[in-house]
Amino acid sequence: MTIIATKALTKTYGGGVTALADLTVEVDAGVIGLVGANGAGKSTFIKIMLGLLAPSAGDVRVFGIDPVTETDKVRARVGYMPENDALPPDVSASEFVTHMGRLSGLPKTAARERASEALRHVGLYEERYRQIGGYSTGMKQRVKLAQALVHDPDLLLLDEPTNGLDPAGRDAMLTLIHRIGNEFGISVVVCSHLLGEVERICDSLIAIEGGRLLRADRIDRMTAASDVLAVEVSEGTDELAAALRAAGFAVTPEGRLLLVPLDSDSAYDRILQAVAELDLPLHRLDQRRHRVAELFTTKETADV
Repeated sequence: MTIIATKALTKTYGGGVTALADLTVEVDAGVIGLVGANGAGKSTFIKIMLGLLAPSAGDVRVFGIDPVTETDKVRARVGYMPENDALPPDVSASEFVTHMGRLSGLPKTAARERASEALRHVGLYEERYRQIGGYSTGMKQRVKLAQALVHDPDLLLLDEPTNGLDPAGRDAMLTLIHRIGNEFGISVVVCSHLLGEVERICDSLIAIEGGRLLRADRIDRMTAASDVLAVEVSEGTDELAAALRAAGFAVTPEGRLLLVPLDSDSAYDRILQAVAELDLPLHRLDQRRHRVAELFTTKETADV
């Protein structure tokens, strides 16, 4: 099911700054990564989908609804977690999320019940009556996620949800987002400039650069196995590289790995023979998979 569709979507700010340029894309249900460098146009795209900004040209539909003319209908089906922290410090998480539920149109009792449920889902149920000002950065991020969930939306728009978190906090947030997308039946758009995070939890990806669409596809197709073998030994990397070059391979070091072209069906056997002759402990030998980051490095190389 298509949940977001744009056609030649363009947004130009005063002074001739173009945030989005002729963006045409269709997004199916699932966990979707919206990636690009800072300033690529990701946040502008999200704000247009929410009806917070009007496009300069082109069209956008969310669940077939125009967010410019039917903003309330879109927001009834969409939850939004902003990048910036604008939480009131002197109220509890329970009060705040309940208030956001009321703003979404829920009756008072239903809003209170939904707030407790949302805070339970994000792991803040035991802390729900504490004032937000005493929360850690990770807890505040979870409050923002809870208020996006409180009205039971069909789609979540998460703008840099791991912003400001340490590695453990990022890991916990990503696990939570993955669970929401896969267990709750809610589609999620994760806006991030951290490509590794997107590869880990998303089904599909929209990559934009300079406001233009770079590629939109499923993650598994973007990260398909390449025609390159990744070889790793626990010791003797330089000796193995020399032996492989002597055997006719073009070897490219990459950290602890040796990248070797898969030039024939015998490549595996020839590499294994070189490892055995040097009596080295083989740690890894498999086809290297493409990475999302290569989308951007390939584009930069093409532009040079």
